Amino acid sequence: MSNLTEKLAPWLFTIGIFAIWEAACRGFNVDKFVLPPPSDAFAEMAKHWRPLLRHSFVTLWTTMAGFALAIVFGVVLGLVVGWSRTIYRGLYPVMVGFNSIPKVAVVPILIMWFGIGEIPAILTAFLISFFPIVVNVATGLATMEPELEDVLRALGAKKLDIMLKVGIPRTQPYLFGSLKVAITLAFVGTIVSETVGANAGLGYLIALAGSSFQMPLVFAALILLAVEGIAMYAVFAYVEVRFTHWAFRSSMSAAA
Repeated sequence: MSNLTEKLAPWLFTIGIFAIWEAACRGFNVDKFVLPPPSDAFAEMAKHWRPLLRHSFVTLWTTMAGFALAIVFGVVLGLVVGWSRTIYRGLYPVMVGFNSIPKVAVVPILIMWFGIGEIPAILTAFLISFFPIVVNVATGLATMEPELEDVLRALGAKKLDIMLKVGIPRTQPYLFGSLKVAITLAFVGTIVSETVGANAGLGYLIALAGSSFQMPLVFAALILLAVEGIAMYAVFAYVEVRFTHWAFRSSMSAAA
C-alpha cells in the first residue's frame, strides 16, 4: 500500500496544484493577462498542438545536444582537475569565476559569433550545465581518502591504476547526482538563448506569445517545458539508481 502511495504521490500533488491554481483564478477573478487558469493553458495546447510540438522538439534536441557536450567536457575536465591537488587548486577559482558570469550576458556574444539559431542555444545549454559535472567529478576524485591511496601505493598500484580502478568508480554517485542538476540547468540555458535570439523553440514561442499578450499560450509552453524537464530528470534519476544502486543504502532515498 505504501509503495502504491509513493508512486501515486507525484500525480496527486500535481493534480492538487493545478486544482488550487484553477480555483484561485476562478475564485478571485484573476485577469487572464496576469495569470490564466490551467484550463485555458490546456485549451491552448489542444488548439496549437502542432506548433507547440514542433517548438518543444527543437528545445529538447538543442538542450540534449548542449547537455551531451557538457557531459563529455565536464567528465574529462573533472578528471583532469581531480587528478592533482595542484591542478584542482589552480583551476577551481577560474572555473568558479567563469560560472559566476550570468549566461544571459554571454548569449548576445554567441549570437554575434554564430548568428540567430540553434547553435547559440546549444552552447548556452553547454556553458550553464557543465560546471556542476566538473565540480562533482573533481570532488569525487579529490576527496579520496589519503590512507586508501597510501595502501594502494604500498601494494604497487600506480596513480593511473588508482584512478581507473578506484577513483573513477568512486565518482559515479557524484557524477550521476550532478547530471540530474545539470539537465535542468541545460533547459534554463536553452530557454534563455531562445528568448534572446532564436527563430524556433519554446523560449522563442514564449517571447513571441508574450509580446502579443497571449498569456494562456505562454503558460501552455511553460507547462510543456516543465514536462520535458521532469521527464529528463526522471531518466537520469533512473540511470543513477541503475548504475550506482550500491550507493543507495536506505529505502527512504528519494531517488530510489
